[in-house]
Amino acid sequence: MNLAQQLINGLVLGSGYALIAIGWTVLLGAARLVNFAHGQLYMLGAFIAWFIMFKLGLSYFLSVPLAMLALGLMGVLLQAMMLRLVMQQNLTSLMIVTLGFGYVMQGGAAKIFGGDPERFISPLQNATIRFGEIWFTWQDVLTLVGTLLLFGVLWLVLNRTRIGAVVRSVAEDPKLAQLFGINAALVYIGVFVFECAAVGLGAGLVAPRTPILASMGFDEVILTFVVVVLGGIGSVGGSLLAGFGLGMFTALFGALVSPAYTTAAAFLVLLTVLVLRPRGLGAK
Repeated sequence: MNLAQQLINGLVLGSGYALIAIGWTVLLGAARLVNFAHGQLYMLGAFIAWFIMFKLGLSYFLSVPLAMLALGLMGVLLQAMMLRLVMQQNLTSLMIVTLGFGYVMQGGAAKIFGGDPERFISPLQNATIRFGEIWFTWQDVLTLVGTLLLFGVLWLVLNRTRIGAVVRSVAEDPKLAQLFGINAALVYIGVFVFECAAVGLGAGLVAPRTPILASMGFDEVILTFVVVVLGGIGSVGGSLLAGFGLGMFTALFGALVSPAYTTAAAFLVLLTVLVLRPRGLGAK
């Protein structure tokens, strides 16, 4: 086993995990909500970017922002339909509704795009960089840099701006925040739009690694859940740390044992961490 290569692979995998998970992290932290359609949004973002690139003939670097925009607009629509439940903090109904939205998205994508796998090929995916026996692609570099930039900007916004203060106040007590003149409904919509746009970015950067299918999304939800819980509910820095940690663990475990058991092993790690630190790695 080439340890250096596996560490590089783990870094790349971890950046993808963290990028896909960040929207759910913010949603949980700011709105105390779980979106079980998160994986289907990832699938839809990949297909929208693929359609824009290969059917409309636009470049990869245009298809990804347009897919983010499309998912952001979808986020406005979905949150508008769920707003009453969100304001009531009816978590059970919200979980059922988002799960239903996920199945509708999956069925609609299968009907529109078909059941055959498609390749969403980035021009950077085949451009490799080699240092002796170690290699990676420019797509890997873009994913890593994009992840670090997004997390950095998000941390600054949440901790150093008035917008972040408003979001944190709604997260702490939405009813009290409304008494101080904060429009909690608008904050919830903004957070949901961010989640959808962020998972669209994740799809645009990560999906070129594998074929895309209408049935994909379940694994993304599972791994996102692991990252969010390991990192600590709502912790941006914790999610980044957990994403990279899970990526390293997945790469090394897959090389040393078997890729077939990585999900089970990841949950074993999750259980172990939660026994030692019940609030996650990012908890204070």
